[in-house]
Amino acid sequence: MRVVIAGAGNVGRSIARELLGNGHQVLLIDRDPRAMKMQSVPEADWLLADSCETSSLSEAALDTADVVVAATADDKANLVTSLLAKTEYGVPRTVARVNNPKNEWMFDEAWGVDVAVSTPRLMTALVEEAVSIGDLVRMFTFQQGGAAMVELTLPAASPLSGTRVGDVEWPPDTVLVGIIRAGRPIAPSADDALEGRDQLLLLTVQDSEEALKELLAPPATEQQASQGGLLDY
Repeated sequence: MRVVIAGAGNVGRSIARELLGNGHQVLLIDRDPRAMKMQSVPEADWLLADSCETSSLSEAALDTADVVVAATADDKANLVTSLLAKTEYGVPRTVARVNNPKNEWMFDEAWGVDVAVSTPRLMTALVEEAVSIGDLVRMFTFQQGGAAMVELTLPAASPLSGTRVGDVEWPPDTVLVGIIRAGRPIAPSADDALEGRDQLLLLTVQDSEEALKELLAPPATEQQASQGGLLDY
């Protein structure tokens, strides 16, 4: 897979190293000569150019890219790069970095963004995931199609404890994709039974999130006890 990364800062270089380690071809683009630290990622191709200009993207042969990652520290540049990649060069997949959470609403398919990655939001989600039991935590949003990856930790006394996955009436457009139990991931089958304190990873859409929360929410008595610090999780 050929990946073009706009932005050769710490974030862009880290992504490049990971992708190269997985056997992909990577081109790093940046308009700042100070970012041309080629010795830091010698296996990558490098281009000193402005990713917001079509001439630069043509020089980068963007029409041959499988994925474009807009990873600069400027949200405007990331949006323009994504839009050009999608509309002018037909890149199948674009991933854009969101630096300011206030701008996240713009990072959608209208601007050519397939996946928006907001570091502050991810960190918030990880914090909430660590402390929330019985609450849905949105981990990741796919801008194209409106689906999201959400996580919920079943309370110990959940009424779904012991229920077969295949017997749960999930809301529309909702799929259980993984269970983390005692620190180990499980690929759920219809015959697997849910257990209290399971971490459930689900793909769903926004219209189904409330129904999903109602389905998986703990009894009111347990929620109240948890909020009052009476239960030891």
